[in-house]
Amino acid sequence: MFTQKDEEVFVFTSIDDVQSRLTAQQYVSNRKLATVVFLATRMNKPILVEGPAGVGKTELAKVLAMTLDRPLIRLQCYEGLDEAKALYEWEYSKQLLYTHVLREKINQILDPAQDLQEAVKMLREREDIFFSENFLVNRPIMQAIRSEKPTVLLIDEIDRADEEFEAFLLEFLSDYQITIPEIGTLRANTIPVTVLTSNRTRELSEALKRRCLHMQLDFPSKEVELEIIRLKAPGLGEKLAEQLVEVIQSIRTLDLRKAPSIGETLDWAQALVILNAPQLTKELYEETISVIIKYDRDAEKVLAHLGVTGEATKNITNTANAASYHHGHYH
Repeated sequence: MFTQKDEEVFVFTSIDDVQSRLTAQQYVSNRKLATVVFLATRMNKPILVEGPAGVGKTELAKVLAMTLDRPLIRLQCYEGLDEAKALYEWEYSKQLLYTHVLREKINQILDPAQDLQEAVKMLREREDIFFSENFLVNRPIMQAIRSEKPTVLLIDEIDRADEEFEAFLLEFLSDYQITIPEIGTLRANTIPVTVLTSNRTRELSEALKRRCLHMQLDFPSKEVELEIIRLKAPGLGEKLAEQLVEVIQSIRTLDLRKAPSIGETLDWAQALVILNAPQLTKELYEETISVIIKYDRDAEKVLAHLGVTGEATKNITNTANAASYHHGHYH
């Protein structure tokens, strides 16, 4: 098992330390999540966080990087992602340049060869000249293991990558190393705190799950979401914050294409502060619904649920459609 000095591994002193330091970065966590983070750093295990979009999975990695004062290295997964984009690839242009520059020297070395077969043999004996770490292009995972300073590695939305891609990760996830056929095995200089996220658009392999500590994140309870708003939107009055959370929690019970994320809840809170709104009204629902709802059919359902009828429901379609092009969300 890969081991490091205690001062590098024991980045948190206790589960309570995890919670308090995450809270200091305005990330509200429960004890279960704090326990997983604490154990992962002690056991040198990656963390696999699964759950719907917008519950704070990606944010966890970002906050850990800030909490530990480490660089964040991010690998955004997508369909078709391969090892050349995630792990490493050879810098062929540099290899060709060196071959051209050293052409005369290569000819001198091969001059004693009696035939082609002997020349090939002589080249093979020296091929490590052109297949060394000097010619590697470091992709995110390679960057993490070659870094002299500890990092936080985020492998975001692993479920978007092809199933075959998971196989490339297994060696790294279990041993924090990468084997390159031309060179050999490169072991991590420092173990990165590794966070994988999944929106569960597909089931991940058992092999990948076995190598990680698993955490399921769902939308927060009313109490937790209210605490998040207090931390991140302090300008919102307490009564309005409570009303907003009640509405958001109610909206999430509907059958929607996309439920409002925590980030969108905070966007709505900020919008209400900017508008100097004393309370939520039907008019405000109509005017600000596009902040939290991104699809027209969802908007119609939500407005009907909130008791907004008539022209409001008809007018909301274009607003929600336009907003879907401009608003991001937490992962």
